[in-house]
Amino acid sequence: MRDALMAGAYSDDLREKVITAIERGEKKSQISRMFNISRDTIDRWLKRRSATGSVQAAQGYQRGHSHRISDWDEFRALAQTYGDKTLAEMAQLWQGDISERTMSRALAQIGCTRKKRPTA
Repeated sequence: MRDALMAGAYSDDLREKVITAIERGEKKSQISRMFNISRDTIDRWLKRRSATGSVQAAQGYQRGHSHRISDWDEFRALAQTYGDKTLAEMAQLWQGDISERTMSRALAQIGCTRKKRPTA
């Protein structure tokens, strides 16, 4: 089995070799040991091939949190205007449905501090 710290998809070449071995009639358990992959992985590839006609890795899917803020200039203006409000109040003022945590991450991304105590 692959190391849990390894990121990324298996190569298309490896996927094709595994599928070819399956089509030759080799057992999944033998293929699993030969290519050092799990039987679940083989089953997922077979399922993907029957659904899409290909065993290529999925591409173009979103990574990270949902991107609720698309107009960053407007968000900066909101942060400057209502910077004294709480995260909950600022989230309600934003035009879309946005959580306090998302508001907090976005404020941190634009470099806006939430510190309420005056510094010495």
